[in-house]
Amino acid sequence: MNRQTVALAGLAMSLMATGAWAEKIRVAGNFATEHSSSLAMQMFKEEVEKLTDGDLEVDIFPAQQLGGAAENVQAVRIGAVELIWVGTAYLTRTIPELEVIGLPFQFPDRETAFKVVDGPVGAKLDEHLAKENLVSLGYMELGFRQLTNNVRPVASVADMEGLKIRLQPNETHLATFRALGANPVAMDVKELYSALEQGVIDGQENPFAIIHVARYPEVQKHLSNTGHFFDFISVVANTDRLAALSEEHQKAVRDAMATAIAFQRDLAAKQDSEALDKLIEEGMEYTPVSPEFAAELRAATADIAGAVRQKVGEDLFSLVESETAAASN
Repeated sequence: MNRQTVALAGLAMSLMATGAWAEKIRVAGNFATEHSSSLAMQMFKEEVEKLTDGDLEVDIFPAQQLGGAAENVQAVRIGAVELIWVGTAYLTRTIPELEVIGLPFQFPDRETAFKVVDGPVGAKLDEHLAKENLVSLGYMELGFRQLTNNVRPVASVADMEGLKIRLQPNETHLATFRALGANPVAMDVKELYSALEQGVIDGQENPFAIIHVARYPEVQKHLSNTGHFFDFISVVANTDRLAALSEEHQKAVRDAMATAIAFQRDLAAKQDSEALDKLIEEGMEYTPVSPEFAAELRAATADIAGAVRQKVGEDLFSLVESETAAASN
């Protein structure tokens, strides 16, 4: 563990010793303060404090105030914070079964994606989270991920050849970009802007809204709406820390989070639809994906699902397949 995580662990021990967890929740995230998920967490804070008449306080730490995404995952596992909101991909090295909802071109739209995670698939994934002392409080929208780079417009799979692209630390995501001929590099989001600015990497991939609020147009020129993954934001709590709250306060946390997640999903869809125009206005060169390019992308990544099926097991993979098919009809 690095120095920051060690410090958080010390704080967790101190809080447990004094019983402070019963009165206060610390919530960590890496998203910008103006991102829809951070705004939703502010709503969560207000709802919890209203439902408990102020008896349960919530402190929100967005924008990497308590470290990057990977550090936040470790912090909630050891109980240094009670709750985090983080891109689901950052949890896959701890819970590899989560890769089953991160396949390329898996969901045709956001409505299908949420029907899947809100149903039996989400319940099954909760069982795997529980093994790591984590409990899911739901899924927000991160969105369809799009490609940017500083080398050339990308209008075909051939244009991706050799591009050094930053990805989240998710083996399925990395394998997908290798299959497309790119040179993927796993990197925490806290290092991304400077890596783009210094030319350490050629590009990155994120939803339009993230590309905008993270100011990537300042360091990226080309943009394509590849939509290669639909990505979730996982809201997870430390099981022991949540259980330390009274039943009334636990219910307040869950009810407040349900309200915040519903708000975020609506806002995320709106922000995503507006962000592309803003990115073009800010000087990015936009190359829309043609039907031919879309077909190329799907063909090149068709074998990725087989590796994930082997990793997560037939039962879970088949459940996701059947639930996705049902949700799409």
